[in-house]
Amino acid sequence: MAFTRATGKHRRPSRIQRRTARAAGVAALATTGVVGTVAAPAFAAEPAAEQTGLTPVVTMGDTVAQKIDAQAVAQKQAAEQAAAKKKAEEAARERAAEVAKEAKEAAEKAREAKERAAREAERKRLNTFVSPISGSYVSTGYKSGGAVWSSGSHTGVDFHAASGTAVHSVGMGEVVEAGWGGSYGNQVVIKMNDGTYTQYGHLSSSSVSVGQKVTPGQQIGLSGATGNVTGPHLHFEARTGPEYGSDIDPVAYLRSHGVNV
Repeated sequence: MAFTRATGKHRRPSRIQRRTARAAGVAALATTGVVGTVAAPAFAAEPAAEQTGLTPVVTMGDTVAQKIDAQAVAQKQAAEQAAAKKKAEEAARERAAEVAKEAKEAAEKAREAKERAAREAERKRLNTFVSPISGSYVSTGYKSGGAVWSSGSHTGVDFHAASGTAVHSVGMGEVVEAGWGGSYGNQVVIKMNDGTYTQYGHLSSSSVSVGQKVTPGQQIGLSGATGNVTGPHLHFEARTGPEYGSDIDPVAYLRSHGVNV
């Protein structure tokens, strides 16, 4: 007798369909917690787990979780590296600012030191005394006697100098006389900063005026032979006051101010 194969809605599901349905059912039971309460014999005839497709599903879930964990670790590391980089950059900026500040302070100190040194050098220069004639020597000494001097003795010293030789102020001071001085011929008298006076006589010409401030070594005129002289030279006097007769030893005066005469 021939049998006809079931067709239509009464057709038996294929093996693949049965396995898929069974795996889905088991997965649903596992989700709801039912699997844990079912007696073991109920599953005695069930196919192995690897035949249901559960193992691939679980394995796939573990793989996704591992990837998520790896991404989280990578993100954390990236965040830590970014934070470390930012911190390093901030530290570098702070150090650069400190270096710039230190450099600025060092430059300021150097500038101040340079200015102090310049002021000190200028102070020393202004307090320095020089010879009235560079490279000259005393040809006639202080208090030398002779009829040529009205007082009977020399009230200053004579520096050897040809006519037209530059004459310098021996120190810092103010011009109080500039012009004709009788037997002194053309002369310049300077009140020095220390209160003493210096006189420069027999000049062929002067280049300063009364009230003018002069500094050490500044040219005040040219040597000559004006006034009561026998030849060109510079008559130099040092005085305690502006008046005649208050003279002091010019050589000792210059030496006391460091001039090698």
